[in-house]
This record gives sequence, structure tokens and C-alpha cells, in this order.
Amino acid sequence: MIISKDPFSYQAAAPSAVTIGKFDGIHRGHQALIRDTVSWAEAQRAAGRPAQSVVFAFDMAPSMLLTKRERRTMLEKMGVDLLIECSFGPKMITMPADAFMKDMLAGRLHAAHVTVGEDFRFGCGRTGSGRLLEEAGPALGFDTRIVPEVTDGGEPVSSTRIRAELTAGHMETVGRLLGYPYFITGKVIHGRQIGRTIGVPTANQIPGKSKLLPPNGVYFTESDFGGRTYRGITNVGMKPTVDGHYLDAETYFFDCDQDIYDRRLTVRLLHFSRPEKKFSSLEALKERIGLDAEEGHRFFAGLDEAAHEA
Repeated sequence: MIISKDPFSYQAAAPSAVTIGKFDGIHRGHQALIRDTVSWAEAQRAAGRPAQSVVFAFDMAPSMLLTKRERRTMLEKMGVDLLIECSFGPKMITMPADAFMKDMLAGRLHAAHVTVGEDFRFGCGRTGSGRLLEEAGPALGFDTRIVPEVTDGGEPVSSTRIRAELTAGHMETVGRLLGYPYFITGKVIHGRQIGRTIGVPTANQIPGKSKLLPPNGVYFTESDFGGRTYRGITNVGMKPTVDGHYLDAETYFFDCDQDIYDRRLTVRLLHFSRPEKKFSSLEALKERIGLDAEEGHRFFAGLDEAAHEA
């Protein structure tokens, strides 16, 4: 996948299928847009015609559901050919909708197919819409598909809704709206080895600075490495019992004897168990971790039973 950080300097060499938006989280609604875009480009290539799929992503919020690295990884796995990471600077803010269509979509990207959501707006003053793309597209050489909004429980799936659920620690709901469990990715670092000294070895990660995190506390989690899925409990927070000075994600895996230091690890947060707490001693902390692990085992046993019955 090609990544461009300056849409004003990129020039496409082939016709493009383009989808446009913030793509914060790549939730189920975003996935529908991306699938349509990738499918169009793949169909063109299968017919012997050159084409590329393009995700034009605006970056505005300081804290995102996905870091840029995570988003890049997900989009590449979905088959996207080109990701344009567009900062919302003065040049883009002041660009009229008609100029965006003519100069950016038709001129630089050679758009032949544009996919947007029902509520999509663009251009200075948000004057552009899917309807405008439909009206102007034929003269500029592209057709437009407006994808109906994806709903859950009668309400639209949106990044705003997911952020609210994440802030409340409702991880099952977050996962359902996203279409995948919320996760934290980062290199496993060498911590203070306190967990190992009390017989509970852990893997420590520092989440990306731009990563929006759920409430500090203990979560039941899964992670894949070495060809296996490992289950465990993860504390997201400051580790007040040992006077922690930075926020990290510390995971105790139930059954893992692999050396995972310096490995990039993705930890999926499936369920919020309890808020972070300061304990009176390391012994009290160890006892609580044991109880957390027991609760975690019961949680996963319930998941396995439900999966078996399904």
C-alpha cells in the first residue's frame, strides 16, 4: 500500500476508486465504504483495465480510535492500494467543494468511482455532499455511490457513538459497533520487573500518544503471537500501587512461557472488569491479581460455552 501525506503533490497514474472521510476507527460504516472502493478497483483490474483503490482520510482529532500505524495496517489488510493522510490545514480548509472535485478528485486522483456515506460533507463551509458529487461527477469523469448508513439498535454506527461507549468502558458494545474488538498495539518493553518478583510476570506496552483509551482499570484480553491465541488480564493505567509515573498497558497471560520482549503486540480488550485501584502492599496486589485471573477464566469459559452452543 502506498501512503501519501500530501494530497497536493500526489498525481495518480491510473483511474481511481476513491472513498473520503475521517476513518477514525474504521468501524462497520467505514468498512462498507472501503469494501465498495476496493471491489470496484479489483473488478476493473480483473477486466484488464488499470485501476487503484484510494482512501482519502482527513486527520483532525488529537486522539483517535486508531493510531496512524494501526489504521495503515488495517487498510493494507483490506486491500487498499493508496492511503492519503490529509491534514486539515489552511489550504484544505479554504478549498471550495467544486475545486475539491475538479482539482483533487478528477485532476490528481483521476477518480472514476467515488464512494461516500449519506452524511458526508466536504469543501469550505461543508457545502459539498454526496448529491453534489452525483450531479457533478459525470462531467468530471466519475460516478458516485452513496452508501446507506449502517445502524445498530436503530441508531447509526458512528465514531462519536463509539467514543462515548469507549469512555464508559462498554467494551462489548464498542466491539460490536466497530466490527472487531478494541485493541492496543505496542512494543513489549522492559518494565520494573515488579510483576515477576511477586510471581506474576507481565508484558508492558506504552500505547501510542494519539490512541484514545478506555477508563483506567482491568480488562479481560486476548492476543495472538507464536501461532496461538493467549488469554489474560490487562491493567490499563498508572499502576498506583507501585508509584507508576506513566500510563501503560500491563498484561498477565494465563499460560505463556514465550519471550515476547521487543515484539509488537496487539492486545484485544474484550471486557472491562474493574477500575484501577491502589493496594496497600504488593502482597495485596498479588492477591487481587489472582482474583482477577479467576474472574477472567470464568469470563472466557462463558465465551467458549456460548460459542459451542451457537
